[in-house]
Amino acid sequence: MSVTEPPQRVAVSGEAVAGPAHPATAAVVEPGAPVAPQIHSEFLHFALRNWKFVVGASVVLGCLVVALVGPLLTDHTPLEFTGPTDQPPSSEYWFGTTSYGQDVYSQFVHGLRAAFLVGGLGGGIAWVLGASVGFTAGYRGGWIDDILNMLTNVIIVAAYLEIQSYSAEAVIIGLTSWPWAARAVRSQTFSLKTREFVDLARLSGRSTRQILTTELAPNMSSYLLMMFILLFGGAILIGASLDFLGLGPSESISLGLMMNNSFLASALLLGSWWWFLPPGLGIVALVGGLYVMNVGLDEVFNPKLRET
Repeated sequence: MSVTEPPQRVAVSGEAVAGPAHPATAAVVEPGAPVAPQIHSEFLHFALRNWKFVVGASVVLGCLVVALVGPLLTDHTPLEFTGPTDQPPSSEYWFGTTSYGQDVYSQFVHGLRAAFLVGGLGGGIAWVLGASVGFTAGYRGGWIDDILNMLTNVIIVAAYLEIQSYSAEAVIIGLTSWPWAARAVRSQTFSLKTREFVDLARLSGRSTRQILTTELAPNMSSYLLMMFILLFGGAILIGASLDFLGLGPSESISLGLMMNNSFLASALLLGSWWWFLPPGLGIVALVGGLYVMNVGLDEVFNPKLRET
């Protein structure tokens, strides 16, 4: 499953660097000026006026609140057999029950929590690996570049692995989702490492680590943020796909596994819409909210697209 790469554009010491896709630029600042509070204020100013960012962030935040608070509002565990089967939504069972007499609401809120775990952990691992490999390969080049590029061809097939938990599933997703992020960061680093501010840092005696963390990374902050959001949403989709195909953990619950169970029990043919509709809408809302928020951030970081 592929994930769309973030826009190929960063801002470097007051100069915009154009790329092949829509621009995503950081705030233009004068070198050495103490303007961190000003940058944060400017970001909030435009972000809170961008309806795409506000709507997307609100949906994601709403899903997070449900994932955190929802399990506290039910007395049933996700896999507990509560008694009545195929019950439609009611005051006692808010989302109805499954053909096995399980509480759909309990499964949904715990499945939403699992989605955040897989997305955050899997996307975070892919983000760290992709950024680290991309920065190192793009800055050092030569044989290091060749070796790190060779590592991007390593694929772990989840079907041959025994996944026991969603944490393990997230780690597998993270270890297989980082190559495109590494290539994207590497291409940006190639274009930045020859800039004057990098040459000055190198002449001043700064180490490679200092140049990467204090010179290159800050100038790609908006790019890295948008890349993390895409990896987050991509990890959720991959995890849901694995669970739906029966390749994920089977002793717990997730949105993808809910859809798998409802499919195997012919919930659609039986008219038990309350079983498969909540997890489907949950995945769409969460991933869609992340995508819309990312589009809004593109407009916030790009002065030409900002909504004043």
